[in-house]
Amino acid sequence: MTFTNPHEQFCFDTATHFNAVRGRGFKRSVEVCKTFTEAQAYAAKHGDKRTMIYAINDLGNSAHICNL
Repeated sequence: MTFTNPHEQFCFDTATHFNAVRGRGFKRSVEVCKTFTEAQAYAAKHGDKRTMIYAINDLGNSAHICNL
């Protein structure tokens, strides 16, 4: 995986979990995943490349990693 900036790389490397987010506004849903692989599997169930994956670490940092 390639990252566009050091912050994304840092968040990915130190992530305690990943959020798979779909929708927007009041129709937004968040699936909390323990691993990036789990988040990828969740996104693959939908197969429309509209799932946003965020890495979150225990410092409270988060970064958008990709859309799957």
